[in-house]
Amino acid sequence: MTTDKDIIVAIELGSSSIRGIAGRKDVDGTLQILDVVERKSKNSIRKGVIYNIDKTTQALNSIFAQLREDLNVYINKAYVGISGQSLCTIRNSASKQMSTKMVISNDIVDSLQDSNCNINYPDKIILDVKAQEYRIGTNYVTEPVGILSNQIEGRFLNIVARSSIKENIQKCFNAIGVQILDMYIAPLVLADNILTDNEKRTGCALVDFGAETTTVSVYKNNILRYLSVIPLGGNNVTLDICSKQVEEEEAEELKIKYGTAFSDSSKEIVRHVPLSFDPGITIAEDVLQEITEARMEEIIANVWEQIQQSNYAKSLLSGIVITGGAANIRNIEKAISYKTKLDKIKFAKTLHTIIYPGNFENLILEMNANTLISLLASGECDCTDVDPNEEERKRLEEEELNRKRIEEEVRKKQEEELAEEQRKNNQEMTVPSESETLDKPEENDDEKKEKNGFMQSLKSRFIKISRMFTEE
Repeated sequence: MTTDKDIIVAIELGSSSIRGIAGRKDVDGTLQILDVVERKSKNSIRKGVIYNIDKTTQALNSIFAQLREDLNVYINKAYVGISGQSLCTIRNSASKQMSTKMVISNDIVDSLQDSNCNINYPDKIILDVKAQEYRIGTNYVTEPVGILSNQIEGRFLNIVARSSIKENIQKCFNAIGVQILDMYIAPLVLADNILTDNEKRTGCALVDFGAETTTVSVYKNNILRYLSVIPLGGNNVTLDICSKQVEEEEAEELKIKYGTAFSDSSKEIVRHVPLSFDPGITIAEDVLQEITEARMEEIIANVWEQIQQSNYAKSLLSGIVITGGAANIRNIEKAISYKTKLDKIKFAKTLHTIIYPGNFENLILEMNANTLISLLASGECDCTDVDPNEEERKRLEEEELNRKRIEEEVRKKQEEELAEEQRKNNQEMTVPSESETLDKPEENDDEKKEKNGFMQSLKSRFIKISRMFTEE
């Protein structure tokens, strides 16, 4: 079991919002959700790619500050998902010819993989490589080690993205002092957590309908065969509704409530929906349906085009699995089936990972957090640390306590001195008592003689003056 400090943190850089999640993982993989924080990213991320580093940094800084405050721990590490428009796959092959027949070893296979990774793509970097198969003679195998041959060819699927995608992510996290433990390819971790082994083996396409992008991942024989990101998503439908003089927030609500990906044109009665800012202004429900249906038809057509380009369109025995926020539009399964002529269309609403959402169940449902939770489930390491400012804070607190203690001691001393001075003044103003008079020291002989002489002289003068008045 984990301890109180075993907290995993994951970040999803989405087109509509940047999301942070913190949780603990039990030994059986069950996740306890501790916190979920979301910040809007409309002005910082487009098509899943960072284009405004400053605003993205501010949003990330706000997310980590909120996580630290909510959990009362210092978090300075995280796992991050990579997605976006530039993400795609490119097929490549590498071969090796030996002078004589020999048993294929791991070193030979590794050399083929190294040769594949050394290929240079203009303005792109290789994020990951999925080995497809190896051709030995006329045979194709997935496990070539141990086979006797003098020639081998490896076929690989390179997952690539724009060169700046990792650099920009790293810049944002460096700016806020948070270490990235690993960057996961978001569509892959989502597929691992949403597709069954049977679906991957028999063949399926996972379609993630996002806000500004739609991601298509094709699997067959438990191997990723194709990945592409279409620069169209649910926001395109919303903006189309906005063209009817509707505010964006209300357009989003209208899309979910009245929109459809596949409409029934046989309706005879058309409802008019009043707009919130002015109930006197209405928009016809069939207009909303026409807008949403047309845009969703375009997105689905692009999805089907990508599936066909994978060369596995006829091999998807498990059909198409859909997920994502924009997949919540009505009749989307009917629309996909109508376009692709496939019967197996599944809306994936659950993950393999078992979670205890705590107080965040409704929030997780609202934000469709499948990718975010999948990123969290992929993490392993504790993301907490000792706050580097903790010692400085303790030192300042100790100085403040010492200052207050010294001030208190000075105050008490001043009060004691003032009380002593007041006591002395009171003593001086008091009339001496009889006992105090008796206690006075006796005068010495000189003092007595001087006093007696003065009194005698005073007496003589008094007598002389009295006689003068008598004689007259």
